[in-house]
Amino acid sequence: MSDIEISEVNSRRERDAFIKFQWQIYSNDPAWVPPLIVERKAFLNRKRHPFYRHGDAALFLARRNGNIVGRIMASDDPNYNSLHQTNVGCFGLFESIDDQDVATALFDVAASWLRMKGRMEIMGPIDYSTNYVCGLLIDGFQFPPTIMTAHSPPYYRRLIESRGFTKAKDWYAWWFANPAKAVAHLRRLATRFNARCPAVIRPANLRNLRDESRRLREIYNQAWKKNWGFVPFTEAEIEFMTKELKPLLVPEFALIAEVGNEPVGFTLCLPDINVVLRDLDGRLTHFGLPIGLIKLLSDKKRIRKARLIALGVIENYRRAGIAEMLVLRIIEEGMIKRGFTGELSMTLEDNFMINRFLDAIGAERYKTYRIFKTKIT
Repeated sequence: MSDIEISEVNSRRERDAFIKFQWQIYSNDPAWVPPLIVERKAFLNRKRHPFYRHGDAALFLARRNGNIVGRIMASDDPNYNSLHQTNVGCFGLFESIDDQDVATALFDVAASWLRMKGRMEIMGPIDYSTNYVCGLLIDGFQFPPTIMTAHSPPYYRRLIESRGFTKAKDWYAWWFANPAKAVAHLRRLATRFNARCPAVIRPANLRNLRDESRRLREIYNQAWKKNWGFVPFTEAEIEFMTKELKPLLVPEFALIAEVGNEPVGFTLCLPDINVVLRDLDGRLTHFGLPIGLIKLLSDKKRIRKARLIALGVIENYRRAGIAEMLVLRIIEEGMIKRGFTGELSMTLEDNFMINRFLDAIGAERYKTYRIFKTKIT
């Protein structure tokens, strides 16, 4: 490992090299979707990204003979540790050539950075926190990633496990191909439940998005608080994410369930913009012209693939059929009327209630993502 040099990213030039290293890893992977470089720069901007208001992170590059051969991010979230009474940090944005020495050097530098923060355990891949992209793809490598999900080569699992990491938790992605079975099942349930709990399902008011996003944050932070890996969205984080996602939001795909005037559940589904991004190669401009942006805007309306990214119901209404009514509305509006297909992700492996529910309505589990952990020595 003496020929491997690890350095921390401290300049814009190094940050850009950190971002663009992915193109080297995935050059022959037909399923990979290049991220928008401008979005990646915003995500890593310490002055603007809201994670840095309460947490900290560092980026590292691995070089051999002057050539970049790997990258990693180490992050520390005091909010997570305070909530769960743990002492853990995270690694994320991991990319490496198929070389154990390179991977080990990257994991070691991330662990060393976290040790200086006083942390005793490291887990990942997690980009800042579980509120962002996380998990290593374990199966389903042939399928392109949907919006805000991870993709990786199969050999990453070996590199991670050979460093001493073990499984912490799995998440599942489910594919909806044929809505007929789901609709028949859900309509029966919704009719029965609605007689007992007359909830009103309404589309989000995109003209008053700030207030709506705050309602979603309140529901999310209540609904997920007992889930493994949960960390609450801060107000700054939800505002940042709302701004990022606003151009993609469709009123019929962002639904809020209310009982009386109380918001008790919500679901958020997004058109899979990755369908368009695959052809842009990370850029919105070419030769100084906004060719990529024009293509993005013109193709967006033709997207017929979506990801149901979040579904949450506060605990007191879990067995009142709210989730079933929300999913039914999404399927009717998106799949039946608009002709969308897509996935629901990600669900925890031990969330037996939601996993049985998805299986019962005809969804197919087609991807698994894994979080790994190990002690910092």
